[in-house]
Amino acid sequence: MSHCSFSLASYDNSWYNPGRPKWMIALWFLVGMPLLRNSLNPSSAFRRALLRLFGARVGRGVVLRPGLRVKYPWLLSIGDHSWIGEDVWLDNLAPITIEDNVCVSQGAYFCTGNHDWSDPGFGLMVLPISVRSGAWVGARSFVGPGVVIGEFAVAAAGSVVTKDVPPFEIHAGNPATFRKRRVIGETNHQMPVPSR
Repeated sequence: MSHCSFSLASYDNSWYNPGRPKWMIALWFLVGMPLLRNSLNPSSAFRRALLRLFGARVGRGVVLRPGLRVKYPWLLSIGDHSWIGEDVWLDNLAPITIEDNVCVSQGAYFCTGNHDWSDPGFGLMVLPISVRSGAWVGARSFVGPGVVIGEFAVAAAGSVVTKDVPPFEIHAGNPATFRKRRVIGETNHQMPVPSR
């Protein structure tokens, strides 16, 4: 049997600084996040104001649905007229930038942090995530650290996105891979009628 020096007891993330004092972080977790996630309040205007109060940059006409979870609002930027669906989790140890007219569907998870599996102390690694204008991140998708989803790109529902998605490309699967180009303006938006 080979000797392994791996030990979670040696884990040390003391170098990590979330960018705000401990009292503000505590206030966010105790008051801000419960108010943000509250399913009894359907108001996007309230959620926009709350995120801005804690330092997020949130544009005009942004739709924020109940159940949204944001780790650190001051590391979040959302452009104009973007939609963030129910139960989306923006786990932003590093900055997350969502540009204009982006749709992030229900239950998507944006993960900016990971661990170095080759490090005996399982060291923390953080990288930002960017979603460019006009893109769509489908329901229950996972978007990993350092990923850029390009302009008008699509990460299909349930995708595991660990690499950049180029502009106007549709990626799907686990891991997400190229499926086809996105063509805008040539789609018939009517749902097919099921046969009996």
